[in-house]
Amino acid sequence: MPKAYWVAHVTVTDPEPYRLYAEGATAVFKKYNANVLARGGRFEDLEGTNHPRNVVIEFPDMETAMACYNSEEYQAAKKHRENSGITNIIIVEAT
Repeated sequence: MPKAYWVAHVTVTDPEPYRLYAEGATAVFKKYNANVLARGGRFEDLEGTNHPRNVVIEFPDMETAMACYNSEEYQAAKKHRENSGITNIIIVEAT
C-alpha cells in the first residue's frame, strides 16, 4: 500500500492559538503513526504564492492520513487553528 503525505502551507497570524493547535495536532499525529518530515524549516519560494510555514507529514497510507484528519482529536485541535492564520492542506498518495 502506498504511503500518503499531508502537505500544509501556513501563514500564522495569531501565534498563541496556533501553538495550541500544534500541540494538540502533534499528539494526534503520533497516534496515527505519522512521521513529520518537514515543519517550518528553510524553504525557497520558486513559483506561486508562498506561506512562511510549510509542513510535510508522512502516513502509512491514504486511509490512515484521512482517518487522522477526520478524527475527533484532530478536529478538536483544528478549532484552535481556524482563526489563527491562513492554511492550505492537501493529502497526496505516493506513486
